[in-house]
Amino acid sequence: MSPVPKIAGRLLGLCASGLLLLQPGPLFAHGGEDHEHGPEPAAKPALQGGAPKRLADGSVFVPKPAQHRLGLRTLPASFADLVESREFNGRVIPDPAASGRVQAGQAGRVQVAGGGLPSLGQRVAKGQLLARLRPVAASLERGGQQALLAELEAQTALAERKLARYAELEGAIPAKEVEATRIELAALRQRRAAIGAGLDASEALLAPVAGVISAAHVVPGQVVEAREILFEIVDPERLAVEALAYDPAQALGLRDARLVHAGGALPLQFIGAGRQMREQALPLLFRVRSGAAALAAGMPVRVVAATASRVRGAAVPAAAVQRGAGGEATLWVKLGPEHFAQRQVEVRPLDGERVAVTAGLQEGERVVIVGASLLGQVR
Repeated sequence: MSPVPKIAGRLLGLCASGLLLLQPGPLFAHGGEDHEHGPEPAAKPALQGGAPKRLADGSVFVPKPAQHRLGLRTLPASFADLVESREFNGRVIPDPAASGRVQAGQAGRVQVAGGGLPSLGQRVAKGQLLARLRPVAASLERGGQQALLAELEAQTALAERKLARYAELEGAIPAKEVEATRIELAALRQRRAAIGAGLDASEALLAPVAGVISAAHVVPGQVVEAREILFEIVDPERLAVEALAYDPAQALGLRDARLVHAGGALPLQFIGAGRQMREQALPLLFRVRSGAAALAAGMPVRVVAATASRVRGAAVPAAAVQRGAGGEATLWVKLGPEHFAQRQVEVRPLDGERVAVTAGLQEGERVVIVGASLLGQVR
């Protein structure tokens, strides 16, 4: 048998086997899977982890460990009738009843008296000699005074001789003429003494009140003009605050107040309000009751004065209130164990340390009173 038919038969067998392998077999799906709608979407990740996160609605997620690290503290809102207060800008001034100024009564040259000129912060007593002021005058004016003094001396000498002759002629001269000459001589002597004292005498500069030298504007030998302020004296334990009310109605019904500054708050006593506008504002005067040593004249402060009216609101610390970009007041409120949201509110001042929330907050909501500024930095 020829080998060609054998090779052809083997090739046919191999082709038949390949066709059988290429036939599609049955398809089996994995148990429990539905492939008609594509793959199942991934589940939304839960809010977990140790870092605070800003959510899409603007609220903040802060895990418990992070709250402890940030030192967050909350307080439930409790509404009540609170004493309404008004807030003013002011500055510290010396108490008008315990301060004074030393001014030059005339143009002159400053001279040292006693142990030298008083320095800043030096305590002085009432009536203490601070310095002397020797008058200065132009050469023509001084020359005129010297000429007048010489004329008076000549007139005085003539009056003395005339009175001496009258004494020799006692009984021949009427008594009234002798008395007139005696009076004229006394007047000439007084005029000569006054002009002579004006040429050389110096003016004593005395402290008008007891206190501390708060400002000294002179040095030895300085020439000053009349009414120029040379020294300012204040009592550091007696200071006052001058505030400005741009509406006269704000000055009605004011009671005791508090001074608020970087170092804390001090009690104030309301003295009274002016009745004349100054730069479109009405001046209000308060006296510092205690703690005046921590203040200095000219220091800008904030005054919170209580009134007789009341307002319905929730008292929260002033530090809990944040200011938005537009100046609106906001608070952070705790919505859940780890969920905080910022709330826009309306506030009114109470006592310098607290404010009254009158709108935007519900009874019992927990307000963040410590760490509110840190929540605003979460991104």
